[in-house]
Amino acid sequence: MNFYVYLNPISRLMLHYLLLLFLASSCLNTSSTVVESCMEEERRALLTFKQDLTDPSGRLSSWVGHQCCQWRGISCNNRTGHVAMIDLGNTYPCTYFDDEGNYKEYEESCLGGKLNPSLLGLKHLSYLDLSSNDFQGIHIPKFIGELMSLRYLNLSSSMFGSLGEEIPPSLGNLSNLNYLDLSSNSYLSSKNLNWLSHLSSLKYLNLGGLSLGSTGVSWLHDVNMLPSLLELHLSSCQISGNQLPLSLLTINFTSLLVLDMSYNYINSSFPKWVFNLTSLTKLVLGENPFIRPSLDEFVRLKSLEHLDLWSIGLKGHLLPKFFGNLCKLKSLDLSGNKFDGGIQEFLSGFSNCSCNRMESLNLADCGLEGKLPSSLGMLKSLQHLILRSNSFWGTLPEFIISNLSLSSSLKTLELDGNHFNGSIPESLGQLSQLVSLNLFNNSWECSLTEAHFINLTRLESLYLSTTRDVPIIFNLTANEWIPPFKLRRIIMDNCRVGAGFPLWLQSQTDLMWVSLTNAGISGPIPEEWFFKISSQIQFLDLSSNQLSGKLPFRFNSFPNLGSIVLSHNQFDGTIPSSICSIQSLFLLALNNNQLSGEFPKEWSLWSSIGIVDVSNNNMSGNIPSSMGIPSSLYILKTDNNHFSGEIPSALQNCSGLERLYLGGNEFTGSIPSWIGSNVSTFTVLQLRSNSLNGHIPHHLCSLPFLQILDLSHNRFLGTIPKCLNNLTSLVYRSQREWISPADFEVTTVTVKGRVSEYFSDNANLLTIIDFSSNGLEGEIPEEISSLVRLATLNLSTNQLSGNIPSKIGNLHMLETLDLSQNQLSGRIPQSLASLTFLSHLNLSSNNLTGRIPSGNQLQTLDDSSIYEGNPSLCGFPLSKCPEEGDNMHEPHEAEFDDEKLGLYTSVVLGFIIGFWSVCGTLILKKSWRYAYFQFFDHIKEKVALAIALKVARLKARQ
Repeated sequence: MNFYVYLNPISRLMLHYLLLLFLASSCLNTSSTVVESCMEEERRALLTFKQDLTDPSGRLSSWVGHQCCQWRGISCNNRTGHVAMIDLGNTYPCTYFDDEGNYKEYEESCLGGKLNPSLLGLKHLSYLDLSSNDFQGIHIPKFIGELMSLRYLNLSSSMFGSLGEEIPPSLGNLSNLNYLDLSSNSYLSSKNLNWLSHLSSLKYLNLGGLSLGSTGVSWLHDVNMLPSLLELHLSSCQISGNQLPLSLLTINFTSLLVLDMSYNYINSSFPKWVFNLTSLTKLVLGENPFIRPSLDEFVRLKSLEHLDLWSIGLKGHLLPKFFGNLCKLKSLDLSGNKFDGGIQEFLSGFSNCSCNRMESLNLADCGLEGKLPSSLGMLKSLQHLILRSNSFWGTLPEFIISNLSLSSSLKTLELDGNHFNGSIPESLGQLSQLVSLNLFNNSWECSLTEAHFINLTRLESLYLSTTRDVPIIFNLTANEWIPPFKLRRIIMDNCRVGAGFPLWLQSQTDLMWVSLTNAGISGPIPEEWFFKISSQIQFLDLSSNQLSGKLPFRFNSFPNLGSIVLSHNQFDGTIPSSICSIQSLFLLALNNNQLSGEFPKEWSLWSSIGIVDVSNNNMSGNIPSSMGIPSSLYILKTDNNHFSGEIPSALQNCSGLERLYLGGNEFTGSIPSWIGSNVSTFTVLQLRSNSLNGHIPHHLCSLPFLQILDLSHNRFLGTIPKCLNNLTSLVYRSQREWISPADFEVTTVTVKGRVSEYFSDNANLLTIIDFSSNGLEGEIPEEISSLVRLATLNLSTNQLSGNIPSKIGNLHMLETLDLSQNQLSGRIPQSLASLTFLSHLNLSSNNLTGRIPSGNQLQTLDDSSIYEGNPSLCGFPLSKCPEEGDNMHEPHEAEFDDEKLGLYTSVVLGFIIGFWSVCGTLILKKSWRYAYFQFFDHIKEKVALAIALKVARLKARQ
């Protein structure tokens, strides 16, 4: 009797992994006898292999003696004693883009060096894993293609290959290979994947992060030659739309269970052949902006359990039949698409499923709106619900949270960036499995009690804020309340967390990321708490509170701290020099406090510092440079203190310095020559309100990215440089992006006649030249009219003379023009009237004469103080100009005389031309003359005859 057993896709996937385990174990456990020593020839091969490796953490320290089957990472066949497995993949977590662990420790745990061909002596090697190490760009050795017994090869994330290096085609000789992972070796590429077609046994292929942009459409035909393939990962492979055929005549890899082609940014029509892969259980296509994709077509893939379609250009309504036909779905990610309406109808599709298995639902940033429907509570298996950055509104329904808490499975709840209001339900406290709770940036109006947190024993991340003026209040009945959780991240804004520095906060000693802004905390930072979090803390932001006292003086034990933001508090005293011992520090913001004394001389010890802001304090002395200045610095804000001395020349070592704020201090001397010569990367140079002197140097014109140049309120003399038209960011749109990792940076400038503060998100749009309140003389150079992207020009309170540039109207983006309190003369150029964005104008206290130009925008500037102090000016909004009898009217009379002269000249010329064009032709051309007079004779006879007949008729009637 024959029995037929049906295996669904999941069973087949499990069978696939069991098969791999079997393949590995079959080489190792065919006998109950444990082999401790290996073949001597193979032992020597391993030792030779080890000699060429670098091992800073001593991972291979056990590779001594004769029992090589007991060495770390080595496994042998228990029956034959042959080495069958080398597993040297780095299991230490890579934390460069993560905040768990220490990246330096990961680097030290990496193997490196080169791969010795002695591995060819391991004839029975079936498993080789060298993943997550650092081989610093060496070639993938060709000899690996000669390890004919290999069934498993993993070289992922190990820095193999130099830029553009080809994958060695010799890998195609590994005909027994089941598993191949070359992913995340980003310098590797391929123009030809023909070698893949020889790997007929391949079940798992991962080329993610490798460049396949030069393979044309052949990559798909080569992959299509792998009939056993179960998993295909081609994420971030630079596959373009013209490399993706819309259809295939035959599909050989119909057993495929997993397909990942995310992050290729394909912008063509969606390939229809994907819908023929009916065995798929996981499909990942995110970050490919396909042309008019349709969500409805995916219902054909009825075996799907995981579907990730974030940012693929989906539009329209979410229809219920989608869920109704995909009842096996466990995770769905549609984030970053743009849908209409809400999700009530969409979720109703679950009613067609006997049981739903949905564990993860991500609809973030989808343009959705409306109230949350009660049908959300049907998702009993839900572990991750992400609805952030939409337009959901109303209260958060108690019954939805209550229903979700019944299953006790929800681990992630992200509702941030919506319009929820009202209170936060206490039933949140019953989500006992919750790990991450994000309610940030909504319009909550509520207080929180212990009941909101009572069973959140697993909570690690808490994000909470309200956009309302009234803050969220932590209304805790017991001041000594200790929460049941140990947070790793806490981010709160506009929440009153308790009096002083509350005990419940001090109990959180596992914190890695702390942001408590506008939280109402006060008093000194508790030193015991501060140093309990010191070993793991990476980000600390306690800005906009009432913290006071001295800064903590021991910063020696913060190995991972990258950002310290303590601005807008009441700290006093000096900055402790121990803060310079934090080697990982990138951002230090201590602005708007009451700090005094000098800046620590040891700041040169910072190797990674990028941003330092100590503005708006009471600090004094020179900017220390005796020990050097950190070369990594790109933003330095020391404005509004009492710093003195000259601008330090050591700043020229900061080759990437972009924004320098030294205003409101007591700096002296001239602008150093290295600005514009050694360092030309400035976007902001703010030196206002100091005692700087000398001329404005021409090397300032060599700053192509400069957007804000503020030299106001100093003692500069001489003329304005004519080379200002070389400031190309003020002529053309700047292609340089402002690097701004935080919103703390404030740029103080004078715009529209008043001092204003701009955060970096808006400051990067400013284009300003401010030379006001100096001793500049001479004329305003005409070249300044070339700065067509300039929005603010302030040259007031100098000794400038001559005329206003006639082409000032070329500055069509100009919003503010202040030329007041100079010695300018002559007429106001008529081109000024064409400045349609001009909203602040001040030409007062000069020697300007004549009529004020009229124009649509100028007519809105009706304040007479704009022009006062110019006694020879007239016209709106000043007194009317005299109509006649004065010099001012003479030009208008002359203009009228010119008009009459033009009229007379036109009449005379018209008569002469008309007369001679007719008469001259008749005189010169005889045939025309005869015809002309014959014509008139004929007309004359006709007229005479008509008159005679008319007279005869009249006589006959009489």
